[in-house]
Amino acid sequence: MKIYVHEKGVTLVGKAWEIRAKLKEYSKDYYLLKDWVYSCSNGQKK
Repeated sequence: MKIYVHEKGVTLVGKAWEIRAKLKEYSKDYYLLKDWVYSCSNGQKK
């Protein structure tokens, strides 16, 4: 599974079950996708 975070969004590459699991995992930390992208663009990568 690969995750690419850039200024305009996120690209997840992998099998469907991997992507669903990863989104569920990140939903515990970030309510919105823009929060995830913003935190990564400010150097707070997880």
